[in-house]
Amino acid sequence: MTRPLIQLPSLFFCLSLFHAILSVAVAARPLNCSDTKPTRRSLLNNGLGLTPQMGWNSFNHFPCTLNEELIRETADAMVSTGLAAVGYEYINLDDCWAELNRDSKGNLVPKASIFPSGMKALADYVHNKGLKIGIYGDAGTQTCAKTMPGSLGYEEQDANTFASWGIDYLKYDNCHNNGESPQDRYSKMSKALLNTGRSIFFSLCEWGQEDPATWAPAIGNSWRTTGDIKDNWQSITSRADQNDPWAAYAGPGGWNDPDMLEVGNGGMSTEEYRSHFSIWALAKAPLLLGCDLRSLDDETLGLLNNKEVIAVNQDKLGVQGKKVKKDGDLEVWAGPLSGHRVAVVLWNRGSSTASITAKWTDIGLKSSTVVDVRDVWTHSTIPSVSGQLKATIDSHACKMYVLTPQ
Repeated sequence: MTRPLIQLPSLFFCLSLFHAILSVAVAARPLNCSDTKPTRRSLLNNGLGLTPQMGWNSFNHFPCTLNEELIRETADAMVSTGLAAVGYEYINLDDCWAELNRDSKGNLVPKASIFPSGMKALADYVHNKGLKIGIYGDAGTQTCAKTMPGSLGYEEQDANTFASWGIDYLKYDNCHNNGESPQDRYSKMSKALLNTGRSIFFSLCEWGQEDPATWAPAIGNSWRTTGDIKDNWQSITSRADQNDPWAAYAGPGGWNDPDMLEVGNGGMSTEEYRSHFSIWALAKAPLLLGCDLRSLDDETLGLLNNKEVIAVNQDKLGVQGKKVKKDGDLEVWAGPLSGHRVAVVLWNRGSSTASITAKWTDIGLKSSTVVDVRDVWTHSTIPSVSGQLKATIDSHACKMYVLTPQ
């Protein structure tokens, strides 16, 4: 990372101070969202993750079926579909990219049968598309698929290898870890990445087992709060619920991660995918696509490239929205945005059509406030609404709004 020459305080100290001030300001916001935000005493000072990461990961659609052609074609598709233009930037390789054994010097080696040109050439190709490239590692002796070595005990060597290839992102898994403390294992890689001198986004994949939200902000830019996601309704809803209690710990520089997006993989309906994408956007989750970008239909692309929904996720205030009201399967999720706006999702998780109401007091607005209501999926605006928001929602569907006070 190139740093400008400035006098004290340093750039990273300024960023850390900004994040701390922002966290305190958010904690003081009069939201009725059960928002008791803890003080984020320290953050990973690598200047990355000021908004949730956006990109693509191979695992959901291509588990252990990687190859050089797939990654190049995915980078091409990220650009040609317009997804790169709306903010998706990372092309991330998951497990199974390396040979089973290290070389004679202890280095990780890309699997020659599927990456004949090597990782540096692949990174150069992705970079030449205006994108960034990510890779997968494990904080244990082997990766989860047991097809390649983990980085336990090799943190500095592997971090330097990644940096030499031009890697921009590391997803770091938690398998075969010998029962060692995750804080210790992940801290070692965090320091090793910083010491390379290259800006590498650090994504912890600890699965939420030891409450990483309480310690990971000082180590990484995002941390998994759940187990692996699946392409079905129960998986989506359960991961949203498991991620929700940690909302107060997220913010610029570090984000809760309920795992990647399943949109476009075929296991759910369009409305279910719309709900999935809406809740992930509101919850400031990473927007990491998990489908085949080379064969997107128009309907799926229309979900994934919605600029207004993405803008909620990428809002500069950086406050994770959360569940603020529940009546059986009928839920209201909400969170503050910059400019005194509020994002709201009315979510029907039940099996039949139902009416959902969000009162202003539910979502952190004064009862007398008058707002313009923007439906970010239909791209339509209802002016001068007061008191409450009410809509009829189909089964497993949602409506998503941005409320702007007049």
